[in-house]
Amino acid sequence: MKKLINAAGDVVGEALDGLTLTHPGIARLQGSTTALRRDVADVRAAGLVTLLSGGGAGHEPAHAGYVGRGMLTAAVAGEVFTSPSVDAVLEAIRAVASPGGVLLIVKNYTGDRLNFGLAAELARSEGIDVATVVVADDVALAGGAGAGRRGLAGTVLVHKVAGAAAEAGLPLDEVARRAQRAADTVGTMGLALTPCTVPAAGQPGFLLEADEIEWGLGIHGEPGVERTTLQPARDVVDRLLTAIVEDRGIAAGQRVALLVNGLGATPPMELSIVAGAAVARLRERGIVVDRVWDGNFLTALDMAGCSLSVLPVDDETVAALDAPTTAPGWPGTVSAGEPASVPAPPADRGESGTLPVDDPVRRGLEAVAEALISVRDELTELDREVGDGDLGISLARGAAALLAECPDYPGEAGPAAVLRAASATVRRSVGGTSGPLYAVLLLRAAAALPDSTPRSWAAALRAGVDGVREVGGAEVGDRTMVDALAPAADAFEAALRDGAGWRDALSAAADAAAAGAAATADIRARLGRSSYLGDRVLGRPDPGAQAVALWLAALAGPVRP
Repeated sequence: MKKLINAAGDVVGEALDGLTLTHPGIARLQGSTTALRRDVADVRAAGLVTLLSGGGAGHEPAHAGYVGRGMLTAAVAGEVFTSPSVDAVLEAIRAVASPGGVLLIVKNYTGDRLNFGLAAELARSEGIDVATVVVADDVALAGGAGAGRRGLAGTVLVHKVAGAAAEAGLPLDEVARRAQRAADTVGTMGLALTPCTVPAAGQPGFLLEADEIEWGLGIHGEPGVERTTLQPARDVVDRLLTAIVEDRGIAAGQRVALLVNGLGATPPMELSIVAGAAVARLRERGIVVDRVWDGNFLTALDMAGCSLSVLPVDDETVAALDAPTTAPGWPGTVSAGEPASVPAPPADRGESGTLPVDDPVRRGLEAVAEALISVRDELTELDREVGDGDLGISLARGAAALLAECPDYPGEAGPAAVLRAASATVRRSVGGTSGPLYAVLLLRAAAALPDSTPRSWAAALRAGVDGVREVGGAEVGDRTMVDALAPAADAFEAALRDGAGWRDALSAAADAAAAGAAATADIRARLGRSSYLGDRVLGRPDPGAQAVALWLAALAGPVRP
């Protein structure tokens, strides 16, 4: 287990202390792990309904992250994945008790219902007006199974609806009614890509195979309804939404709010992909998506995965969702109804024309591109060991673009124009470090290529290598692509001077590049991301140099005078 903690028994309190430092509107109730609004005395004095929720820790930003004006008045936390005690909940109720009454928002887990329920009874015996709303939004479980449906990320939407109603000064019964309506209509289902690890346990709560996912699990790692192999995001979304829409009876023409929730370890990129697919799928069903948010709302520690929550809405509910709040866990923006875009300036597509299939330059470009595509995984794995793992993918992407665009290169304008067009393709399609370096290699080569004689090609290669050196700042011995390019240019020129033909000169260049790339295995990197690894790169060739050797070997085959 690797976690940034001090001691497993201190994580809840220390996390809460950190939250109060970074969000000064939140305070900690002395001697407890309850978060509450710093201005709670003002809220009570105003006679507003106060809202209390909570449960086990480990679901951050829930629930303390939703403490603030317009959402919760307080949130009481137990140990990780453990319901807070009756006394902890009762103490929190007393701390927020207002003439307007207290609304408890409870997720449908046995421990939460028992502890919050008994605390509510005790508070009523003390004269505190308490109402309770239970959230059971999990559509993966049949209503009568076991303890019933669990409370999941839809709880956050209930917080928001209830918080807006309380902030508007509505009475307790009306705040509870609106919260209960949201709880009764929101539906949620999720899936896990990985398990999570409770700090006190020190090991994952369950195990999944590398290609396995679990559908419909709970937010504490409770078993789901099925395990299958991983599927594309659009298929995952389709299954989750189908379950929600059918369970909640959401029909075409209805308006909804969509919450795309990460379970703790899912990158924002993946959540955005899921959000886009979910909105598209709902619209295909004729459902109107009024609001959509993505992010970590109610997590399960370090679990990778997501859940979708769909809440039918009307004008009143949308106004509640849009109402301002100071709670740090709620997004500060109102989501747009449609994707936003502005027209892009015209792209520079370079010169165009026709490059015949039998043109030697086209054959050479296609050989290089096909070779790079074929070694994508090999280069990616090598770059993963000594760099950032994207070289093979980036070069294969550029190679695919070359194959697609080279038939329209201006062959009638000569090889220099073809190289300029290829440079533009690479510039557009390959990012990172490789894109500009290969683009300048081709661009400088084109500028030094007056005709198609072998010596002109030798001069073009030399000019391209010099351009890479100048732009990238690398020299031979720095463990970069220059360690393969420079020897190749030297060998190509030398072979031509000695009377060699095209094939032999290119073979000499390819051999020199291979030797140069192999030699980088004994060089400590001085440039690029490999330089951060020190001696750990020794024994493995530089991926950029290896790529040069591979495509030069491919180039030596099809090109003829």
